[in-house]
Amino acid sequence: MTDETASTVAPAVGAVSSADGTSIAYERSGTGPALVLVDGALCTRAFGPARPLAALLADRFTVYAYDRRGRGDSGDRQPYAVQHEVDDLRAVIAKAAVDTGREVNVYGSSSGAGVALEAAAAGIPMRRLVTYEAPYIADGWKDTSVDHLAAVQALLAQGKNGAAVGYFLTKMVGAPAFMPAMMRLMPKVWKQLTAVAPTLPNDIRVMDGFRLPTERLATIAVPTLVLVGSKAAAPMREAQDALAATIPGARSGVLAGQTHQVSEKAVGPEIAAFSA
Repeated sequence: MTDETASTVAPAVGAVSSADGTSIAYERSGTGPALVLVDGALCTRAFGPARPLAALLADRFTVYAYDRRGRGDSGDRQPYAVQHEVDDLRAVIAKAAVDTGREVNVYGSSSGAGVALEAAAAGIPMRRLVTYEAPYIADGWKDTSVDHLAAVQALLAQGKNGAAVGYFLTKMVGAPAFMPAMMRLMPKVWKQLTAVAPTLPNDIRVMDGFRLPTERLATIAVPTLVLVGSKAAAPMREAQDALAATIPGARSGVLAGQTHQVSEKAVGPEIAAFSA
């Protein structure tokens, strides 16, 4: 398969077994060094930024996009623990290393960046790590007394998946109040969001009150690039600066014109250049 045709070939689909026996589904596309993508909240490999980004990078990397546990074609086991997600990523990285015979690069966005950072801090082998707007907020900007986990769990227990999505987007993340209503006008999108809503408590646990786990992340030895969009609010920008300062030798960058929903055309070249 040539580099010119790599991006047009259908991804190869497979699954790996995590440490607790959970099946984690992935798809592989492209040729070259291995790159694993870790999605944020409410995304699967079929719904979200993974496939467009993989298509953009498939001429330079063997890209692995996977469904985080409880999403898409991946399995799930309770009770949940962030460590299980770290183990899931470990299993995908190990598969990518065996397939390509090379060290593995990792890109994580939003809560997926949180998972990737925890994995790097745990010593899971990575060649390079790129994060985009990891789920932390600078001290003093958030009311940490609010129990968002309990609120979302209560809505899900009542079968109110749509309300849980709305709460997460507006009350937690700070999206405009009209956003859930706007998304309801897109039935296919709304159906996907509500289907994956039961995994929101997982992301909330990864976020851990938006607190930057400085002590753990200061042990990361992986060369790391910390990215943020120029349209990010001040608390997010400050947190990414603090993250870059925490990880020894980390570099940082600002993507012009980008919000939290970063364009693959903006972030792709940064991933490629840093991971080349």
